[in-house]
Amino acid sequence: MIRVAVAGAAGRMGRAVVRAISESDAFRLVGALDAPGSSDAGKDAGELAACAAMSVAVTDDAQAVLAQANAVVDFSAPAASVQLAKLAAQAHVAHVIGTTGFSAEQESEIAAAAREIPIVKSGNMSLGVTLLASLVKQAAKALPDFDIEILEMHHRKKLDAPSGTALLLGAAAAQARGISLEENSLRDRDGYTGPRPGSAIGFASLRGGTIVGEHQVVFAGPQERLVLSHTAEDRAIFARGALAAARWAHGKSPGLYTMQDVLGLNA
Repeated sequence: MIRVAVAGAAGRMGRAVVRAISESDAFRLVGALDAPGSSDAGKDAGELAACAAMSVAVTDDAQAVLAQANAVVDFSAPAASVQLAKLAAQAHVAHVIGTTGFSAEQESEIAAAAREIPIVKSGNMSLGVTLLASLVKQAAKALPDFDIEILEMHHRKKLDAPSGTALLLGAAAAQARGISLEENSLRDRDGYTGPRPGSAIGFASLRGGTIVGEHQVVFAGPQERLVLSHTAEDRAIFARGALAAARWAHGKSPGLYTMQDVLGLNA
């Protein structure tokens, strides 16, 4: 049984991970972390997640929690995830990061921590999205003259755009074509934009309602169009994927891994 701590335990995804742990015989919740000053501090993580009490109180004491864990599953905030990566490296605890919206500097700090521990980091922990990214990579390579546009829609409370998943899919396409996503990313079209650059990977972000997540990758060529898509119907899919990553990372050598590694798609 893998002893798991959950970071961001009071958030939507944190609660979903706690529920997934409560439904599994392979994992045991040993810690529930949330931001300092959280109004949920001291509450039972199981009850907070609308499942049975688990005798684990929400706390901000990361060091005490990591001392009991084999792995920490983290859906928090960029700055919190970076700090947690450093603490996990000191405690030699595998770190699964589902947080998105990192700066380049923060990405470098996480990569540094991964020299000490296994870190699985992904903009989307869904097994279906992981396979979708692999298919996008194949299509981008096989259809080099097709334009690529990525459309995503999420609930009204999502903070970052494009979504981490959209960027993950864009990165897969860019890698297949041997180009830099940063230099070829096309966003925020408005007004007279001129013709579309041929090498561009376009992004469009929509927000509204309670949509968990929808993504489409459009390959538009002469007289034909290929659309690869994924629809998330429940946050449980991300929670199950994150726990699969925690199981896979347990006992692995230090390194920065992705869900592609977890599914064996990089072999």
